[in-house]
Formats: sequence, C-alpha cells, structure tokens
Amino acid sequence: MIETFPDADALAEAATQAVQAALARTLATGARASLVATGGRSPGPVYDRLSARDDLDWARVDVTLSDERFVPASDPASNEGLVRGRLLTGPARAARFIPLMRRGAADAAESARLAQAEVAALSPFDMTLLGMGPDGHVASLIPGAQGLDAAMSSQAFCHGFNAPIGDPPRPRITLTLRALMQSKAVLVLIAGAEKRAVALAAAEGADLPVRALLTQTRLPVRVLWTP
Repeated sequence: MIETFPDADALAEAATQAVQAALARTLATGARASLVATGGRSPGPVYDRLSARDDLDWARVDVTLSDERFVPASDPASNEGLVRGRLLTGPARAARFIPLMRRGAADAAESARLAQAEVAALSPFDMTLLGMGPDGHVASLIPGAQGLDAAMSSQAFCHGFNAPIGDPPRPRITLTLRALMQSKAVLVLIAGAEKRAVALAAAEGADLPVRALLTQTRLPVRVLWTP
C-alpha cells in the first residue's frame, strides 16, 4: 500500500511523472485537464519539476487547491502563494488557477461558497495531490476541528472553517471528502517514520480522516513515502 523511495528527490520525480501522465492522458482527448494541488513541504519539489515541463499544453490545464488558509496569497502560510511561486511559473504559467481564498469574502465559509461552483466544474479531477499530517489529516480535514463532520459528509465541494484550526491556527477553506472522491487518482506524499505509521494505522481502520481515502475502492490512491 505504501510505495517507498530512498529520498525526497526520488519521491518527487515519481510524483511528477504520475501527475504529468494523468494530465497528458486527458489533454490527448482534446479536453481540459485538472490538477488539485496542495501545500506543505513535500509537494514543492514536485511543483518545481512540473513547472518546467514544456511538453504539456498548460493553457488547457486548470489548477486548484485541496485546502487553503483564510489569508492573502502574500502571507507565508498561503498555499496559493506556494503554488503561484513554484508551480505556476515557466511553461506552467499558462495554466488557469482557481483559488479557494476569495477576495471580498467576509470569512472562510463565505469564501468556500464563492469558490464552490468553479471548483465543482473542474471535476472529475485528473490528479489530486495531498499531504498528510501526523494527526492523520488530509486537506484541512483536521481531527477535532469544529465542523469536521460537516466537511466529511457534505454534498458540497468546498467547506469553510471560520474557527482557527491547524498549525498555524487559521480559519481554513477545504475541499470536502466528497470533492476529494471526485478524483481520477490521488497521490498522498509523506515522509518520516511517524507518518508512515499513521498511514498504516489508518489503512487498518484507525479513526482518522485519511482512512476514508485509504480504505475505499472507488479510485486509486497511492501513498508515496520516503524516510
């Protein structure tokens, strides 16, 4: 269930190839392709590699996020800032970006409502990239968060947590479990012994948000791990 790579570079290369192949398959049909990107440290090297790939028709690729903090893109904690700085450069600058953080929104819940229609229109997502926290969270489906049950069961694609959650604690917008399940494929990128143990426990039934992805059979989920 867990694919092991000797180092972060090898993991990033494998993830890059998987994303490129997924986007290329859809682009070859003449349709637009869609990628759900994520924040954190693991995907940065993947974005660096993807941004340089000039064999993809980036003008026909739509990019959105698995989750976002309710902060401007200029904030160091912004996932949008990470994606704009490391993925949407070079040839990949031509891609269309659909943000979760919406200007003028009063709070995270309103931002989620404003993003809902555009994000839903991208599904099914050709590839979804996720990280996983040591608490078993994916996207901003964080254990103990007020409103988590709603995000796990909602029929909407986007959900806003107005109360601060996570590290650092900020209001957040996340794709719901239903939205994540509208993916053709999912890559979960993790590193370190602690996260490997958490992923294995979730796959065996531990009550963690990531379990919903790891124990379903509807879509392929690959967990890529490096020590």
